[in-house]
Amino acid sequence: MTYGNDPGYNPGGYPQNQPGPQGGGYPPPQGGYPPPQGGYPQGGGYPPPQGSYPSAPAGDQYGGQYGGQYGGQYGAQYGGAYGQPGGYPAPELAHWGLRVGATLIDGLIVGVPTWILSIIGSAMSAGSVDPETGEVGSGFGIGLVLSLVAIVVALGLTLWLKHKEGTTGQTVGKKVVGIQTVKEQTGEYIGFGMAVVRGICHIVDGLPCYIGYLWPLWDAKRQTFADKIVGTVVVRAPR
Repeated sequence: MTYGNDPGYNPGGYPQNQPGPQGGGYPPPQGGYPPPQGGYPQGGGYPPPQGSYPSAPAGDQYGGQYGGQYGGQYGAQYGGAYGQPGGYPAPELAHWGLRVGATLIDGLIVGVPTWILSIIGSAMSAGSVDPETGEVGSGFGIGLVLSLVAIVVALGLTLWLKHKEGTTGQTVGKKVVGIQTVKEQTGEYIGFGMAVVRGICHIVDGLPCYIGYLWPLWDAKRQTFADKIVGTVVVRAPR
């Protein structure tokens, strides 16, 4: 009997078709990589990379207070991304009546003290001149000084209001009626310099029969010509 030809002969010492002892078997081939500790995740494939990417925000955050508070660009009806789905809604545009009310209040703030000083100065200057001889009395100089002070007061109050509008979005009149001026593209405050430029650009509103001041009545963005030139809108202030 030859063992090599014996069908029951097994060089490993185990009968054919019988499993070997647990833990036995051949070692893995050299050069192979052991499986990672903890095994592979169910479902096959590679394990997910460590860490994760943050989920995208639901909507853009505002860049500034409305200028700072509002940021972004106005809604699709105004030609921008401000107020897109997932973000904050675009604020309500201020109607023409509110803008007129704010302008009247600011005009009184600048005009009343200027007018009082001018009237007093003019009266003193006129009263110091003798109508018969034309001699000028001492009150003429005081009246002239008061007239100059009136001009300085008017300029100072105007610049003060422009500073408030540029840095807070509101003059005194705008604050009273609850509106503010912001950049159309970002919703931020326009700054003192741009507020002064916007005030100068109001000259354009008055040139063609003051039609620029009436333009917000039918304009989609309720802008005057000055607003369109410098890129601003007037909106309802947040309450």
